[in-house]
Amino acid sequence: MSLAKRSEQPVSRRVMLKGTGVAMALPWLESLPVWGASTTGSTASQPPRRIAVLFMANGVAYEHWSAKGEGQEMQLGRCLEPLEPFKTKLNFIKGLFNEAATGVGIHPGQTGNLLSGAKLQKGAELRGGVSMDQMLARHIGQETLQPSLVLGCEQPTTGYHETNFSMAYSSHISWQDATSPVPMETYPALAFDSLFENRGVMRNRSVLDRVGEHARSLKRQVSTSDRTKLDEYLTSVREIETRIERMRSVSDKAAQRARDKSQPLFTMKRPDNGLPEDIREHMRLMCDIIATAFQTDKTRIATLLLCRDISGLIYPFLDVRLAHHLASHRDTTEDYLRIVRYYVGQIAYLADRLQNMPEGESNVLENSLLMFMSNMWSGKNHDSTKVPLLQVGGLGGTLETGRVLDYSRKPDEERRLCSLYLSLMDRMGVSLDEFGDADTRLVGL
Repeated sequence: MSLAKRSEQPVSRRVMLKGTGVAMALPWLESLPVWGASTTGSTASQPPRRIAVLFMANGVAYEHWSAKGEGQEMQLGRCLEPLEPFKTKLNFIKGLFNEAATGVGIHPGQTGNLLSGAKLQKGAELRGGVSMDQMLARHIGQETLQPSLVLGCEQPTTGYHETNFSMAYSSHISWQDATSPVPMETYPALAFDSLFENRGVMRNRSVLDRVGEHARSLKRQVSTSDRTKLDEYLTSVREIETRIERMRSVSDKAAQRARDKSQPLFTMKRPDNGLPEDIREHMRLMCDIIATAFQTDKTRIATLLLCRDISGLIYPFLDVRLAHHLASHRDTTEDYLRIVRYYVGQIAYLADRLQNMPEGESNVLENSLLMFMSNMWSGKNHDSTKVPLLQVGGLGGTLETGRVLDYSRKPDEERRLCSLYLSLMDRMGVSLDEFGDADTRLVGL
């Protein structure tokens, strides 16, 4: 869609805090018209639905990736222990597969089509398919200020794998068309700036300080409960901003070093490239940015690549000596179990953030769907015949939760990953006849 055409579309947020070079969208406030409600109407429209996909590469500790039972009585395997508080909001989905990622060789060919189900082309020319998140962005992205949010915690890698697939397939899960991945933002400071349209020479000044006068004026116009909610929101933004500022100068210096050496920034290793040295802080900040984007309806579609395929991330805080990819080749060890459990902890953290954000008569989590995925079942065996997948959140009441859904014994036609995507897109108001390799919905969802 052209920029000119997009500018004619109404955006979802009628009230924003504004200052010099910054615009801050607000969360759901009962006493203000929001999300498309008429300024003369007496009630606000229903909260929007959102989807976020969190990706961890190279498979899970499959011996402990399990769940049985339902609701509060659901019993979770050791990998899933961080999700204990969310059992009634959890769907554990077993046995789905992505046919185009099987029988094509290891790594890139098992990754670049995870959200599209498209067959990937080897060699110099990239060719795959539009990912599910970007298909949603095409259809509903005009309803928000930002069509989608594409974040990552590890820089893309370049070159070709021994299978002759481009490493671009290993580095991106979000694709805007058959030949182009969506540029992925890996710097928390830049993702923060995008969230609040923080730009120009004043971007190093506090966002909250610049919108302070407008915020004080707004507080005099809203109800007491909304005033409390607004204070909590501004406090949360201040906390994120404080953490962001600690690393902004580091990334600026890294960019300057790269320019001095005529070296692309993405080729430099962490932390010389300006990314947070502590991956824990990096992932939490990216989750916080998604949470704030959903809370304010800045976007309704997000992907977060926690680590790319053939990842080199290390985890000294888990007492694991091997980097992620090598550790995945020992996926029955306690070391890899700790790694997978740590990653599941990220979706639990994001779910907790969203659950504590009131929205209408419920909260942001109830109106969202968080989906955690990996590209393989077993990293040691490079087994992609079934995809580890779980979901948290009810997507605005359109999904029954607290269930274990096992498609392992279903015929291939009834366990396609893209059938799940068709079903989810339906619930987001986007109805397609087919997507990827599927033309039917997932039965039982």
